[in-house]
Amino acid sequence: METQAQYSDKELVKQLPGFTSHLITVNNIQLHYVAGGTGQPLICLPGWPQTWYSFHKVMPALAKKYRVIVVDIRGMGSSDKPFNGYDKKTMAKDIFELIQKLGIKKAHVLGHDIGGMVASSLAFNYPKAVDKLILMDGAHPSEAMREMRLLPMPGTFGDKINDKMPFLWWMAFNQVKELPEQLLEGRFRYLLDWLFSYVMLDDAKMSDFDREVAAYHYNRPENIRASNAWYQAFEQDIKDMNTYGTLQMPVLGMASESSYEFMKQGLPYIAKNVEVIKVEGSGHYFNEENPQAVIDAVLHFLH
Repeated sequence: METQAQYSDKELVKQLPGFTSHLITVNNIQLHYVAGGTGQPLICLPGWPQTWYSFHKVMPALAKKYRVIVVDIRGMGSSDKPFNGYDKKTMAKDIFELIQKLGIKKAHVLGHDIGGMVASSLAFNYPKAVDKLILMDGAHPSEAMREMRLLPMPGTFGDKINDKMPFLWWMAFNQVKELPEQLLEGRFRYLLDWLFSYVMLDDAKMSDFDREVAAYHYNRPENIRASNAWYQAFEQDIKDMNTYGTLQMPVLGMASESSYEFMKQGLPYIAKNVEVIKVEGSGHYFNEENPQAVIDAVLHFLH
């Protein structure tokens, strides 16, 4: 295990001068987060299959104007992995209690992928705690998810994701209990490499080191079990979504080529004051593929 020490939070945070690693107990679990910078708080929530480290290319620039707090959500990285509580409403409560414990009255909140689902739930359930909301290729689960195809349309499933008819087979695979961790324990790098190649325009932008950081965590069966639970909670998330009203705070949707039309059509249904932009030259993993575009868009929206 000594050879993998370089992928630990303690070592990774050394790459980011001014940032520190912390553990905090909220909602009866322990969350890990990395924080740095000064100014109004900007809470960032990563997605699958990554950790806080997925923001490392954008954190230093954002920290020049904001207090950047990147959280490993429940089931991620060095945070706890209980056997329940993966519905986004419970996960939103985790983040709300973190906000309270840190003495923050109101924060900007940014979520990518699954983190965008949690960020959305936080905004729905604790609107007074959220100043502005940024959703990066991820929003709250809704009835539209039931329309996803189990089989791809003819000619649409190739080496790269089809922008018009994306085939997201892992949405179904991650519903399966126990089998994924048996298949992927110690082998998660195979899934990472395939996924990055499929959903990124240029997966060379995802370095070998970045991949190893993710594999370091997701190779463990308890981490696979916990992260898949985010997907297994979609049914409850959809039920909760049907009880929510419309978001009133400013919302920015940042979309990749394959999600732009979906987000452009979908976000106006959940937010009154919303703008959706396409992150040019980037697939799903913006922070690695076009970090400058992320920095520019976030700073422009939050100023």
